[in-house]
Amino acid sequence: MNRYARRRLTAAVLTVVAVTAGVTACGSGSGSSGTHSAGSGTYTVWDPYPQFDKTSAWAQVLDTCGKGAGVKIKRTAFDTSDLTNKALLAAQQGNSPDVLIVDNPVVSTLAEAGVLTTTDDNKIDTTKVDPNLLAAGQSGGKTYGTPIGANTLALYYNKKVLKEAGVDIASIKDWKSLTAALAKVKQAGKKGITFSAIGTEEGSFQFLPWFWGSGAKLTELDSPQGVSALSLWKNWLTKGYAPNSVINNTQTTSWQEFASGDYAFAENGTWQLAAADKGGLDYGVLPIPAAAGGNASAPTGGEFVTVPVQDDTGRYTTSQKLVSCLTGDENLNFTDKTLSYVAPTSIIQAKEKAANPELTPWIEAVKAAKGRTSDDLGTKYPKISEQMWKAVQSALSGSQSPKDAMVAAQVAAAK
Repeated sequence: MNRYARRRLTAAVLTVVAVTAGVTACGSGSGSSGTHSAGSGTYTVWDPYPQFDKTSAWAQVLDTCGKGAGVKIKRTAFDTSDLTNKALLAAQQGNSPDVLIVDNPVVSTLAEAGVLTTTDDNKIDTTKVDPNLLAAGQSGGKTYGTPIGANTLALYYNKKVLKEAGVDIASIKDWKSLTAALAKVKQAGKKGITFSAIGTEEGSFQFLPWFWGSGAKLTELDSPQGVSALSLWKNWLTKGYAPNSVINNTQTTSWQEFASGDYAFAENGTWQLAAADKGGLDYGVLPIPAAAGGNASAPTGGEFVTVPVQDDTGRYTTSQKLVSCLTGDENLNFTDKTLSYVAPTSIIQAKEKAANPELTPWIEAVKAAKGRTSDDLGTKYPKISEQMWKAVQSALSGSQSPKDAMVAAQVAAAK
């Protein structure tokens, strides 16, 4: 790693460590979490899935890929934010894992810091991956890994509430028809829509489908389209179609409101499918409509499988085999079921759809999804996102008009 890359890495470490202090992790297998202490016959994998222990299906997939490559896998799992910190610090110390699985918005940060190799470096085949999903791992014209799966946002709807309100779900095709449906629901004495507008990345994540669905771009927060998206949310609160609680709602608390059975709609993700089934609600799923119709681009969730820079470049050949195994057709379908993801390739999406037709709206949403760091925003995104969620908070709380809030956000983001 050259001197300039070292400086970038040090700056990135200081920035991330300032945000998050403690580190928690759980591991599978034997030995310490140190990368190369385990010996040349052992390859280390770090992932953000601490909910899966060494007996899980996910750990078994890793072990199978290791056996196929002729090595033993030493896996360590971290919480998502902690994983970024550890990856940056490990790179600074020359102790990176062989394979690193990270949340897709983090890829550009690690790439800019010089932590990751490119797919060209390691001959990792990404030709089958849907371009809109692969874009989340691209920066400066280069690709730094491949997605293991994707999730995104859509609208869950309560069939019983809509029936009582006389709303035909097929009539909802754009913002105007959705708002008209919310008005009918309120008139019927029920609650309209709940979502998360909290002042964190969760709030930005949930606002983005409406922002992008208006035709707005993240480089112009104060465009008329961007203002119209925030005005839509503000109008829903003003008319009582959405509760004031959205200002403090996380995606979890928003889901809990919907699970009460009183709401017609909830904006949430594939990760709530199990809860929806368990809760016994008669629900359906609708891709989030764009302002003028069609499906809005929702932000891509999910992780990328990457290969960090190693001093011993001879390790890359085996790392490539591991990545290809984890993201190849043979394992991808099983892996994405394990992780509750939609596959990142059309080939496996078709198999998922055939096996479970209820995944159709989610597959459609993923096909329309967009990476938060796409459009070559890279590490500019976090600053833009912070100003966006602040604008949402200001407008929904009534401290600023949607236009003034977005103008202020754009000025701050451009500094």
